[in-house]
Amino acid sequence: MRYFETRKARIEIIPMIDIMLFLLVFFAMMTLKMIPTSGQLSKLPTSSTTVKIPPPKLMIEIHDDGTLWAEGSARSAEELTAMVKSKNPADLAVTIAGGEKVNLQQLMSTIDSVKRGGAVQIGLAAKTSN
Repeated sequence: MRYFETRKARIEIIPMIDIMLFLLVFFAMMTLKMIPTSGQLSKLPTSSTTVKIPPPKLMIEIHDDGTLWAEGSARSAEELTAMVKSKNPADLAVTIAGGEKVNLQQLMSTIDSVKRGGAVQIGLAAKTSN
């Protein structure tokens, strides 16, 4: 009498592996979205008149030692100008982020490099002061 035999319970592991892989990819993507462009600048200057702008097409970071970072690598001022020229500068929105210890001359030199490339939409990143 085969119908009355008890069957051993089986746990299907393949669907569980699929779900765990999906969760891993989901959380990895969400974590990457929360990290800034290169993750190296953490202290932006504050301003009481900040406004939210759309995400930039080009993010330039000025580090405390004066190095410029764009698209994940260090760039010189000339490389930055050439990069802006190669990206259709009339439609290019550039945001410049600098730490608290970046001096005004470094900021102005970076703005000059971007303007020499032809960009006209330039924004400065800042945190809202409370």
